Amino acid sequence: MKKTIVLTILVAVFASCSDSDTFQDIEGTTPTTPTNPTNPTTPTTSVTYTKDVKSIIDANCISCHASGRSASFRPLTTFAQVKAAVENAGLLSRIQLQTGQQGIMPQAGRMAQANIDLIVKWNTDGLKEN
Repeated sequence: MKKTIVLTILVAVFASCSDSDTFQDIEGTTPTTPTNPTNPTTPTTSVTYTKDVKSIIDANCISCHASGRSASFRPLTTFAQVKAAVENAGLLSRIQLQTGQQGIMPQAGRMAQANIDLIVKWNTDGLKEN
């Protein structure tokens, strides 16, 4: 009987804890970073190169696409180079390929979908620098 009561209380306590899409910070307020309801990983605010995309390129592309690294790899070290790669060189189509498909970038395998979504949104937002 006691086990049933304890189990019932535990179930009630754990049931009250939920995986809500709204989290509160230490002060008890809800963070104000807006998200896209159709894709929660993509912010509804404007995506810019400096604020959002540069760190993705640095983490996923620079190891092969650094200036002077190789003549066969287009450098992606500046805003202008990355913008040109998105506009003219098919970067978006290559990062959206699946692992194992010919031409995928990065060659080591597909980057996280959230990163791809940010780069696509950056393109949609007009490829702004700042």
